Order: sequence, then structure tokens, then C-alpha cells
Amino acid sequence: MKIVACNSNRPLAEAVAAALNLPLTRASVRRFADMEVFVEIHENIRGEDVFIVQSTSYPANDNLMELLITLDALRRASARRVTAVIPYFGYARQDRKSGSRTPISAKLVANLITAAYAQRVLTMDLHAGQIQGFFDIPVDNLIAAPLFVQDIKARFAGRDLMIVSPDVGGVLRARNIATRLGVDLAIIDKRRERAGVSEVMHVIGEVEGRDCVLVDDIVDSGGTLVNAAKALIANGAKSASVYVTHGVLSGGAVARIASSPIEMLTITDSILATEAVRLASNIRQLTIAPLLADAMLRIHKEESVSSLFD
Repeated sequence: MKIVACNSNRPLAEAVAAALNLPLTRASVRRFADMEVFVEIHENIRGEDVFIVQSTSYPANDNLMELLITLDALRRASARRVTAVIPYFGYARQDRKSGSRTPISAKLVANLITAAYAQRVLTMDLHAGQIQGFFDIPVDNLIAAPLFVQDIKARFAGRDLMIVSPDVGGVLRARNIATRLGVDLAIIDKRRERAGVSEVMHVIGEVEGRDCVLVDDIVDSGGTLVNAAKALIANGAKSASVYVTHGVLSGGAVARIASSPIEMLTITDSILATEAVRLASNIRQLTIAPLLADAMLRIHKEESVSSLFD
């Protein structure tokens, strides 16, 4: 079993390797002068079961090319099986035609990864579950719910808790966590006029006097979650906290969240935290390294991964 780390989130790859008590495979992932990606594996991996750890986060195109070229390098080095471990799957929000003459980029990226010789994909909290069907190879889509539930129980013990979905599309995800915790569920009814801009219309559920926890898979600009938190407070909620799997946090998102009513935004380390994120007083990270390590070991041993969803 070998673990190869590209450049998008090396600390996570190192944490996964440490959890498995394995060294990272010696490899170079660098750029030529014109910014072409060049990959060289410095160890013999012939006949090995190899896992590449690479999130396709910002800069998404560079990190995607690193992943594809590393996959090709491993194929030509005669690896027995190559699993692409993609904690954050970029382009996942482009999972359908959003209008006339628009692409389904998530399907294109799935095709590229498959064509580059990945024989399996391990990812986490895909924006849309149907993206698994875009691949013609096995896909294990882990969920952060067990990790979040454990943390929420510890942080909100004894408080009158309510889980909130920030939109109708996230109801299944929020209900899963609410059911595990045995608490009520509320829903934010919002309208999105264009990408990155949303308006809260109604709060569905009795949130007055409750400590509300918003649950989502991706936070990008932060506008949706900030508006949802404001709506909850306006409707009498005692507090508004947020749990999100993937902290994209682009543009002025960190400053927006820092000045918002959000008590605490909890994200995972599926995306490497920027300096602004690390310094923010109301943003914290949970590590998914043990979860990824367990899943990778089970895949290597040909054991069931489904128990990790419990």
C-alpha cells in the first residue's frame, strides 16, 4: 500500500499517512517555467495498491491537472491499482444543465479522472449524490455526519438544539444529522437570483429560543449561511452556529462570516485552510484524516466501507 500526496492539501495527506503508520511515497509534483505540471515518482510502485490524496480545490484547474498527470505517471509505473482520494471534489456544483447551452462539468471531470487510469475514487460529501453515477468505476462517497454529530453532542450538551437546513436541497443531509441527534429540524426557504447571491424568504419551523445549527456541504462566499443566520436570529433563535464539510471560503467570505451573527463555523480540513481562516475567531476545523485513513485501509483489505456511514 502506497500513499502519494499532490500539492493541494499536503498536511491532510501527511496526517492520513501518520494515521496508517506509513511514509508518504517519495514523489515530485512541480512546474516547468511555463507552469506545465511535471510529476515524477521516486520509488518503485510496480504491483502496488496506490492512493493519491488530492483535493481539486482552489486553484481548481491546477490541482485537477496535478491529479490527472499523477494518475498517468502511476499507470506508466505499473501500479496494480490506483485510487484517487479526492476529499473535496471540485466542479461538483455543475452537476446538471443550469440553463440552455451550459455544460455538465462534473461529468466531464469524472470522465477525465477515469480516462487517466483511476480505478476507484474515494471522496467525501459530494454536492449531489448522483455524481457517483457519472463515473464508470467504483466511488465511495464518505459523509461527515458521524464526525459532526460527535462534535455537536460535545459542544451543545444540555442546550435546546435545532438542526437547520439552509435550503430545500440540503434537507436530507440536515435530517440525517437531526435524526442521529434526536432533535427537531427547520428549513430556510431561500431564493437564488444568480450564482453566489441568495435571499431568505421564510424560516419553516419554530426556532424561537432554540440554539440553531445550520448544516451544509459547501460554504463558498458565505452569503447564504450569513443570511440564514440573520433570519434565524430575527425569528427569535438563541444562537446560530454552522457545520459545513468543505470550507471553500472564497473572496471576502472569512470577513463576511467574522462580522455575522454566526457564533461558530465548523469546517473540515478537506480543503487546506488559508491564513485568514486560521486566524478567524469564529471558524474552526475538524480533521477527517482518521476517517480517510480507515476507509483507505478497508479498500486496501477489500473490506466493507459502509460501516463508516453509521
